[in-house]
This record gives sequence, structure tokens and C-alpha cells, in this order.
Amino acid sequence: MLVKIALGLAAVIALLAVVIATRPAAFRVQRTTVIAAPAEVVYAEIQDLHRWNGWNPYEKADPSIQLTYGGAPPGVGSSYHYAGRKIGEGRMTITELRPDERVGVRAEFIRPFAATNDIAFTLEPAAGGVAVTWAMTGRNGFLGKAISLFIDMDRMVGGDFEAGLAGLKRISEAHAGAAVAVR
Repeated sequence: MLVKIALGLAAVIALLAVVIATRPAAFRVQRTTVIAAPAEVVYAEIQDLHRWNGWNPYEKADPSIQLTYGGAPPGVGSSYHYAGRKIGEGRMTITELRPDERVGVRAEFIRPFAATNDIAFTLEPAAGGVAVTWAMTGRNGFLGKAISLFIDMDRMVGGDFEAGLAGLKRISEAHAGAAVAVR
């Protein structure tokens, strides 16, 4: 009887491993909002990592966060290392800057899970302002694929992207309004 149970358990584990291994590795999460501000105002908030603490939900979520900046702000190669009890540890590095159009970022997650993903903020003209898309692409390893059986990346970070874009909208529209009031 114990042999049958052991064989059945081994078969279930093998089947689960096959299901996990055959899950898609690539993922993409993105959210978009329209901000009633000029592209240069929005771009200024995104391309300078020192300004992210005003709208980035991850920095707001962990009061214990410690940030260490590197490189010349702003610019390609500028970075910050973060560490906190709730959000873990990682590094964000600017990899691409196209003024008023795009900011590319390499996101290196160190703990609790190691991963490297690409983040892009794209800005496109839209009625009433600029459409801003925050997107992250990457590849899940075996553990990430296993986790995705229960919760996918879109559900895991999509709400955070929405909160971040809402903060970016609030700050950018306030800056745009202040610039108009000064004129």
C-alpha cells in the first residue's frame, strides 16, 4: 500500500513539474493613463530617479526603504539601489532616454527573488495631454512559472503600476498647472 502511495505521489510531482516547465516564460505587464500635462513635464518626473519618490508606489509602500543613488542624475547609467523589509532589495538603472518619448530602465531584483526585467515608460501625444504607458517585460524561471500557477505577474504588479501612474498624473498635472499660473 505504501509503495502505491509513493508511486502516486511521485507521478503527481512529475506531472506538476511538467505543467510548470511548459508554462510560458515570457511576460509583459503594462498600464496606461492620460496625463493633462505637456510631455516634457511628465518626462522630467520619469527620467530623474531622484524624483521617483514622489510617485513610485514601491518607495511609498515601505517606510524602512533605504535608497542609494549612483551615476549622474539624470542620464543613462544613473541608478539607485533600494533595500527595505517589505519590498526587498534591488537596483534600477536608466538604460535609454529619448526626450519626451521614452525612458528605459533595467530592473534588477536581488531579494526576495532574483530576476532582471526591462521597464519602459513611453509617452505619446493624446487628446488632452500625453498618454503614458508603464510596461515591464521579462522571463520567469521555474520558480516564477510555479508562482504563476496561482497568481500571474499582471495581477501581482498591475495595481502598483496603476497607483504609480495615478501619482505621476497628480504630480505632473500640478507642475503643469503651476507653470501656467506663473505665466
